[in-house]
Amino acid sequence: MQNLLTADIGATNSRFGHFRLDDQGALELVETIWLPTSEVSSFGELLNHLTVQGFSLTPAQVDLAVLAVAGPVEGGTYSAPPYIAWDIDVTHAREDFGLRSVFLINDFVAQAFACASPIMASAQQVVAGRIDAAAAKAVIGAGTALGQAALLPDGKGGYLPAPSEGGHASFPFESDKEFAYLAFLLNEVGGPYVTCNTVVSGRGLSLVHQFLTGEKLTPAELESRAHPDLETVQWMARFYARACRNYALQVLAMGGVYITGGVAAKLPCLVTNAEFTREFRRSKTMARVLEKIPVFLNTNEESGLWGAGVAAQQFLRTGSIV
Repeated sequence: MQNLLTADIGATNSRFGHFRLDDQGALELVETIWLPTSEVSSFGELLNHLTVQGFSLTPAQVDLAVLAVAGPVEGGTYSAPPYIAWDIDVTHAREDFGLRSVFLINDFVAQAFACASPIMASAQQVVAGRIDAAAAKAVIGAGTALGQAALLPDGKGGYLPAPSEGGHASFPFESDKEFAYLAFLLNEVGGPYVTCNTVVSGRGLSLVHQFLTGEKLTPAELESRAHPDLETVQWMARFYARACRNYALQVLAMGGVYITGGVAAKLPCLVTNAEFTREFRRSKTMARVLEKIPVFLNTNEESGLWGAGVAAQQFLRTGSIV
């Protein structure tokens, strides 16, 4: 029996999980805990909060830690997340934090690995299609920003993750109305261009509603008003579907597209309406391919912890996560 510490460290919340790995290699979840990221000033302070909160696993008891971070990871040991005020360096994890073995992975790499975990059986299919088990899976999710990653079968029973920072790429607008929205966004958030993070995110939901109605509402305030026929929902569904379609084509995700993140979890009508399906399949050249790709909604907000657990499983079995 081995004790695994997993984490999903985001701009808003830092989630931690204690898993046990039995002698047959099966994962058992023991406990999870959520901590507010902004209330600490360093990664070390965040770990100390686990002990203060009475978490069931101390650093000395951890056989392997796999920590997912909302930002690019360098060498499995360092990350400077763009939306967190502090960085994470586990180069000397034993001396600094008391952890014997620890790896950092991108948070959406963890979401990709979650596709191979037991929790994905509960994901809701929102666009019809058929999974090709030998093909890439694409994971995409809007929250504070837009995350993306892909998972490719390695032919040996494991997976090769492909991280992405595509949320920082410019978003494609396509019509006169949308170009007017682009001008509005450039005025609101500045240039040199509008990113996918701005458009497909909680903030993006508020901004498109402000553009269409003049009202400044938070995503939480919009939750109670949202319904499939609301113009704000229609626009956001179209933008979300376009981001999904583009990434699905970029990685040829015949293994399925998996939507995660807090925006769709709290407002599933963004991805379960007809506008989303129409936009996802809309293509002059690739409609036939897109019609074969299923899209799933994963509303489990602890899936990153499970994905980090699957990554830990793979490391202990093969000696490699990537």
